[in-house]
Amino acid sequence: MKKILVSGGAGYIGSVLVKLLLESGYKVRVIDNLRFGGEAIIDLLNNPNFEFIKGDTRNDDDLKLAVQGVDYIAHLAAIVGDPACAKEPDLARATNLDASKNFYKIANENGVKKFVFASTCSNYGKMKDENAFVNEESELSPVSLYAETKVAVEQFLLSQDKNNVCKPTNLRFSTVYGLSPRIRFDLTVNEFTKELALGRELVIFGEQFWRPYCHVIDLARGVKAVFEAEDSKVAFEVFNVGDTNENYQKQMIVEEIRKQLPEAKIKYVKRDEDPRDYRVNFDKISNKLGYKITKKVPEGVEQIIKVIKDGFLNSPDDGKYKNI
Repeated sequence: MKKILVSGGAGYIGSVLVKLLLESGYKVRVIDNLRFGGEAIIDLLNNPNFEFIKGDTRNDDDLKLAVQGVDYIAHLAAIVGDPACAKEPDLARATNLDASKNFYKIANENGVKKFVFASTCSNYGKMKDENAFVNEESELSPVSLYAETKVAVEQFLLSQDKNNVCKPTNLRFSTVYGLSPRIRFDLTVNEFTKELALGRELVIFGEQFWRPYCHVIDLARGVKAVFEAEDSKVAFEVFNVGDTNENYQKQMIVEEIRKQLPEAKIKYVKRDEDPRDYRVNFDKISNKLGYKITKKVPEGVEQIIKVIKDGFLNSPDDGKYKNI
């Protein structure tokens, strides 16, 4: 059984990935500082193939302990999103950039074979041609501290010696949505659906801007696909993770929600200054790894509506369901 270390394994994507890997027969170790609590993975302490280390990726000793005996690493730990990074810029740089570089160096020194880095399609910034799609070869133009740190780590990993034991792969995640043991309602699809399912009026700014969206389960499956691929296909490579047909404008997402909540109340506020606007092509991961998504935005909307309407959460407005 391969042993996989997941940093940030108690988080929104990490908790889904950890359970997927355990179900697939891997041993899994998580390192997480539990900034947002550990409820998402508390049940896994019953699983003999699961280990947990409370630690911080900024701490050398924690990392050196965590990488012992590990075959692969999924590095998800980060200050995630533009607002969170803007609020704590020094912490964001230390965690997202400095710690990530150091993590790879320690992984390589300790014989870890694969290092999958969770990056973001936000790296593309704003499309030069609004009628085209960006891909892995397109110019990167980060317009936030969050994206700047991700681009810098990508470049660092791709610049490493090709003969290194530890082979890096950069995964540019689409904007995530869907149910997770650590649910978040500060993400577009989840937030819009929650607000409308609660019968509130939704005020939308900049409805015309494009983003790609991908269910949290399918982002986790993208990481697993890299672990299970031959080195020749994934070493020192970059993959967008998602589906080309799942690019949406905010207004399109609202229309999908309206199909399930016809009474939804919407107010649009014109805004032209959003610097991020990108439609993404995902042919590379499909062609090279045979990767296909299993869920689409309407299914994610349906899930969130059920969670809200059936009362799965006592206080869906609780701050614990947000990253800031």
